[in-house]
Amino acid sequence: MTQTDVQMTAAPEAETGAPTPAQIFRQRLFGHTGFLIGAGLIGVIALVAIFAPLIAPHDPYAQSLSSRMLPPVWVEGGRWEHLLGTDQNGRDYLSRLIYGTRVSITIGLGAATVGLVIGVTLGVLAGYFGGWVDHVVSFLLTAQLALPGLLLAMALVFIIGPSIWVVIGIVGVLHWTYYLVVTRAATQRIRSQDYVLAAVAAGASPRQILWHEILPNLMSAIIVIFTFELGIAILAESSLSFLGVGIQPPTPSWGLMIAEGKQAMFYRPWLVVLPGLCLFALVIGANLMGDGLRDITSPEGRNA
Repeated sequence: MTQTDVQMTAAPEAETGAPTPAQIFRQRLFGHTGFLIGAGLIGVIALVAIFAPLIAPHDPYAQSLSSRMLPPVWVEGGRWEHLLGTDQNGRDYLSRLIYGTRVSITIGLGAATVGLVIGVTLGVLAGYFGGWVDHVVSFLLTAQLALPGLLLAMALVFIIGPSIWVVIGIVGVLHWTYYLVVTRAATQRIRSQDYVLAAVAAGASPRQILWHEILPNLMSAIIVIFTFELGIAILAESSLSFLGVGIQPPTPSWGLMIAEGKQAMFYRPWLVVLPGLCLFALVIGANLMGDGLRDITSPEGRNA
């Protein structure tokens, strides 16, 4: 057998041994440390929120004046009955932290979804149609960026009235600019691709092109932005609750728990540190997962 025959025989074997796109994606996914840590944190916190009634040792709303301000079990005076102590009303702190995951995740997912619908809709329309549509959307974007977000959110919640659904709506309405900027630029690039031009030549309507050609190619970017906006929405809710215009007592919210514990933070620091650590874990998990998804879905496949 000649050298040429050997090379021709080895070529198909090399081709069959090449990794498939799915295998490459799995390698990037499970090889990215930051994504795995972030996804793990989000997964654990989501399970805690789902199974909160089974995990919480006490009713998070039950008060006991005889058990007020108990320290955690590792501090002198702590009781195993209340592993993380109690608050100023005698409510079990661990139970309130567990139920607080439900509030934070619900508001984060809801607000990020509201922002997704608004931002992606405006971004795709502006990027595809251009012209006066783009000018109007650009004006809305400029006006939104010029507004003081936190102050406006505080004013709106104060006027409408604080509740979980009001906070979700207001935070979502005020956090759509990132979706718009990214999807508008991506749509402007995609609309000149050959497959979009072929769909136009075949007589497809703008609605069909947007749903079947544009949006599917934006999904990876939208998912990445969603994970980042999830953390931003959670922080926004905590800020509003800390300032007294967000979630109202006795609903367990991490931002509200920090606000309630700030008066005693110098001699009972765990009242502030514990919900702060929970908030940090949730936000850093969302950011790590989003950053990992960005690296995994990028063409060069960066790893961390």
